[in-house]
Amino acid sequence: RPTRTCSSPNVEDEMEIATVRHRPEALELLEAQSKFTKKELQILYRGFKNECPSGIVNEETFKEIYSQFFPQGDSTTYAHFLFNAFDTDHNGSVSFEDFIMGLSILLRGTVQEKLNWAFNLYDINKDGYITKEEMFDIMKAIYDMMGKCTYPVLKEDAPRQHVETFFQKMDKNKDGVVTIDEFIESCQKVSNDKCEIFSYSYQLARWLSHGITNWRIWV
Repeated sequence: RPTRTCSSPNVEDEMEIATVRHRPEALELLEAQSKFTKKELQILYRGFKNECPSGIVNEETFKEIYSQFFPQGDSTTYAHFLFNAFDTDHNGSVSFEDFIMGLSILLRGTVQEKLNWAFNLYDINKDGYITKEEMFDIMKAIYDMMGKCTYPVLKEDAPRQHVETFFQKMDKNKDGVVTIDEFIESCQKVSNDKCEIFSYSYQLARWLSHGITNWRIWV
């Protein structure tokens, strides 16, 4: 099994980790902020620390996880976008707290919370709008990750067609961009099991939870 690539711990990291480990209220605060129980958080933290003793996950870790789940494709770009979605303060690393808050939304969040998270994933430059190019970049990353082992075999222009279909449904005022309101309204018109946004979100949460903590979550 490959060794995870995590940020190297420094003195400040080690002090912070020790503080978290020995201060039960830290987990109690996460329990209050997330949708996980204290017992679940303890299990997740144990697995997280086992994989990344530094307490910090970097982008390479995400890439390694997805390369194992999708060996037939190139998951590098999708892992990059996903990492940016989890790295909410944009400091180049994902802490245990960052990981838990993202996982909590994806696995147990409300419809509104999941859609807000998904919108943030697609809004690559974080300007509050999704452009066709941004959605195309995400879609192409997903198709590249799936590789050529899908059935039926996907056509070269499949990502672009997917984007055009999305925009026909979502871009209500035809101004070339999708706002958060348009995004949520369009997704809420279909059931969760038919909305690909939810499907992708649920799957990626399961892969990440198992890849980083070795804990399979089926909730």
